[in-house]
Amino acid sequence: METPTAPGPDVPRRSLISGSAAMAAAGGLVLGAGAATAAAAAMAPNGASGVVQGARNGDERHPFYGEHQAGISTPPQDHLVFTAFDVTATTPVELQLVLAKWSAAMAELTNGRPVGKVQPARANGVPGDTGEAADMGPHGLTLTLGFGPSLFDGRFGLEKFKPAGFDQLPAMAGESLDPAMTGGDLCIQACANDPQVAYHAVRNLARMARTSVRTRWTVLGFGRASAGANQITPRNLLGFKDGTRNIKTEEDFAEHVWVGDEAGQGWMAGGSYLVARKIHMMIETWDEDPINDQQGIFGRTKQAGAPLSGTREHDVPDFHAAAPGGGPVIPADSHIALAAHENNGGTKILRRGYNFTDGLDAVGRLDAGLMFLSFQRDPEQFVALQRKLGSSDRLNEYIRHVGSGVYAVPGGLPAAGNYYGKEFFPG
Repeated sequence: METPTAPGPDVPRRSLISGSAAMAAAGGLVLGAGAATAAAAAMAPNGASGVVQGARNGDERHPFYGEHQAGISTPPQDHLVFTAFDVTATTPVELQLVLAKWSAAMAELTNGRPVGKVQPARANGVPGDTGEAADMGPHGLTLTLGFGPSLFDGRFGLEKFKPAGFDQLPAMAGESLDPAMTGGDLCIQACANDPQVAYHAVRNLARMARTSVRTRWTVLGFGRASAGANQITPRNLLGFKDGTRNIKTEEDFAEHVWVGDEAGQGWMAGGSYLVARKIHMMIETWDEDPINDQQGIFGRTKQAGAPLSGTREHDVPDFHAAAPGGGPVIPADSHIALAAHENNGGTKILRRGYNFTDGLDAVGRLDAGLMFLSFQRDPEQFVALQRKLGSSDRLNEYIRHVGSGVYAVPGGLPAAGNYYGKEFFPG
């Protein structure tokens, strides 16, 4: 799809958490006064400006520290675990502790290290890490953290840190949203080239914060449905190439993805806004549709992925080309025509979606579709496109949006000793 369619390391005590009360409550990660030196070494940046090579094997890794969080401009990996959480903590100190522990653990996990001992020395000791990814390596794991609008609702005194205009997405055509699969105070996007590595990361993050957060909704993606720079374009479950015209240049990232100082919040500089949409596809109905209609719906050929006005996938669509019998070669209500930046005032979004399946539904049909993930400088970029698609896209006959969330993704951490959301708390 071109765009959305309505369709236990030790942690430095002073640098990560302020206050003896927070330290006393710590669990999961080992927090201690003598840990600062060891933790700084364990969490040190790997020094790379891009992927640490070990292409496609377990040693592939992406730098954790930097101007932006990994998992946005990172070329999409093969597998996804997306999870939204509700914060059940009742005090700012508890929330602060979760964010500090998670930030430290994310640094470890993305470097292929456990978050605690897999096999404690004491026979009655409880493992600090669940162990299912022990010795596997990072497999290109990235962990991207976002804050939902509800986190700033006043429970933790964070109202003044809420970016201007940051609210839940408005209702839009083509939705049939399940409340159990919408929203969330926090989200984690875990992507890796091995599904067990991604699962292990989210499992352990949830485990170490189990007294302070609970899982709200989650989606397991088994195949990427978007392309980054130098990647072959994959296919969605409708069989069409997905992500042909995705954002790939630094110039487009700067203009359309990365937040500057316009949000009025320094913690968002270098960050982005994540929109998550779980899109159910009517697979069986689609499979009975003739190829000419399928191609007219997308505006592309199915095999090559070429726009109907061209012959190759990356040919620039000609929306003015006329068909022999009259009318445009690319139908005006096709997905590509409605989503193209040429027809939307130059608006672009970064798509980072994944295919998913949840088995069979109650009547034996495939419960499958697209976990649509997009990053943009302003959520309104998505809303404007989705409103247009929701009202006119012919693909709407075959899809329904059943899950939804929007999250403010802070900029990256500059170095060890920092944690996401640190600006929210005094001291």
